[in-house]
Amino acid sequence: MIQITLPDGSKREYPGPVTVADVAASIGPGLAKAALAGKVDGKVVDTSYTIDKDSPLSIITAKDPDGLEVIRHSTAHLLAYAVKELFPEAQVTIGPVIENGFYYDFAYKRPFTPEDLVAIEKRMSELAAKDEPVTRRVLPRDEAVAHFNGIGEHYKAEIIASIPANEDVSLYREGKFEDLCRGPHVPSTGKLKFFKLMKVAGAYWRGDHRNEMLQRIYGTAWATKDELQQYLTMLEEAEKRDHRKLGRELDLFHIDEHAPGVVFWHPKGWTIWQGVEQYMRQVYRDNGYLEVKGPQLLDKTLWEKTGHWDKYRENMFTTESEKRDYALKPMNCPGHILIYKQGVKSYRDLPLRYGEFGQCHRNEPTGGLHGIMRVRGFTQDDGHIFCTEDHILGECTAYTTLLQKVYKDFGFDHIIYKIATRPDKRIGSEESWDKAEHALMASLRASGCEFEVAPGEGAFYGPKIEYTLKDAIGRQWQCGTMQVDFSMPERLDAEYVGEDGARHRPVMLHRAIVGSLERFIGILIEQHAGALPAWLAPVQAVVLNITDSQGDYARRVAKTLQNQGLRVELDLRNEKITYKIREHSMQKLPYILVVGDKEMAAGAASVRARGNQDLGAMTLEAFSQRIAQDIANKL
Repeated sequence: MIQITLPDGSKREYPGPVTVADVAASIGPGLAKAALAGKVDGKVVDTSYTIDKDSPLSIITAKDPDGLEVIRHSTAHLLAYAVKELFPEAQVTIGPVIENGFYYDFAYKRPFTPEDLVAIEKRMSELAAKDEPVTRRVLPRDEAVAHFNGIGEHYKAEIIASIPANEDVSLYREGKFEDLCRGPHVPSTGKLKFFKLMKVAGAYWRGDHRNEMLQRIYGTAWATKDELQQYLTMLEEAEKRDHRKLGRELDLFHIDEHAPGVVFWHPKGWTIWQGVEQYMRQVYRDNGYLEVKGPQLLDKTLWEKTGHWDKYRENMFTTESEKRDYALKPMNCPGHILIYKQGVKSYRDLPLRYGEFGQCHRNEPTGGLHGIMRVRGFTQDDGHIFCTEDHILGECTAYTTLLQKVYKDFGFDHIIYKIATRPDKRIGSEESWDKAEHALMASLRASGCEFEVAPGEGAFYGPKIEYTLKDAIGRQWQCGTMQVDFSMPERLDAEYVGEDGARHRPVMLHRAIVGSLERFIGILIEQHAGALPAWLAPVQAVVLNITDSQGDYARRVAKTLQNQGLRVELDLRNEKITYKIREHSMQKLPYILVVGDKEMAAGAASVRARGNQDLGAMTLEAFSQRIAQDIANKL
């Protein structure tokens, strides 16, 4: 007898080996119809998978996250099937699941056009409607290589040839199309109903720029029609909020071909930068951080000691001078340890908190660059806390509370918390890992935060908390982090003198709240659709005159507000007032002040707030109080 344990703890017995589909059918026809896959002993498998021993089993449907993963993976294969139907000479390569969808890379003699995408998507729908079964078979590696070479799929054969010779490989067939895949897949193509192809892009074979360029077709797939439509609507809204588009329209920054991956900040954009940096600098001061500044270039030997030279060298910009090798720092941590090591530290000095707006450089691939969100040169609000193991809980609890306030001030109320725990390959004692993981979890509980645990996703040197923001249109941005590090103080010989008079290693806590300032400003621009709150807006108000006779009064109004520390512009152009109002409204300014003869006589201004709100005539004192309140409340 085979005993199956279901998620609710109930057990079912079967006289012999049984498939996932059989179990689903024995529970009920509704579940049998909805089943996409199963999870046996924690592993996701096809519904055709045979269970031959007592096992726990979960039936996976479209309502489960694993079910959505299976749908997207299967839709990538449906895409390849449709391409082969319409373009038989195209060769298939790889097609993984990605966030919110999938892609598949193809080698074809000409570029795919938008019209091709329409035809491919239509053919995918036709193939799905045929509800063809998806079946699996296993072949020895060499037999699989011969099979794919025999049908002209040389890229696929090359992939299989890289697998060890003694291993078997699995193939999945639907209709006339067969593909290499580990699976699992939906039981039939009819399960795939809600998808859309998005775009075509170039991609190097196996991600190597020395190889040939392939064509990558991106798509999205969802469990329901509503979810698909919500996603497409979100993309439309995201396009309107694209920081690259708004950066041009609002004259904030640009990226130049003479410095790919590095930002040229224009005056208005740099004003935003300064607003973020000065705010964070005050956060440092108010929370016991000592601001430091490390050098950009550091000798190769330091990066060898930290392990970066072996593991991260391809992502580092290097140079040579007087027969010494140097690297532009990709991170600030080693520099902070060198600062810490100057002079003897006592247990009385701990915890010691360093903060730096540290400029870093990483050699990101050109294809991965994205406006100011992903760049090669960036500045981090980087902080490191040197402490004892007993300090970890208190420091992490205080940090989470601080981070929540900072995010709220920037307009983010929804934070997702995740703790990444010890990986298989790690350093440090089990006792230290236990204490660090417990402290991180306890710190989030103390802050009233629900969190998920990501087993095995911690760094080799310690566990970490990841803080992810959810923006105004539901997208998630992982920004903040708190990492516990037992390794780097050991590698770079950092010590403190304990209460017992002996030398001890400090624990190093790596923390960042906004992370890359460039990326965070890009997120802010998209969060607010360019309409930044008054305290961050590069121009907080503009003063417009109706005719030349109010010119001197408009100048006095602007000067009065500027003397109060406000960022105010003056527009005295000989244009119609409606034109000037419309033009400045397009710049998403918090306030527009219009002065005519009536306002001049009353010593006032007619005030318009963003969103075409007419606030009527206000004295300068009343307006100053209003905008001061906005700034104080981070509105």
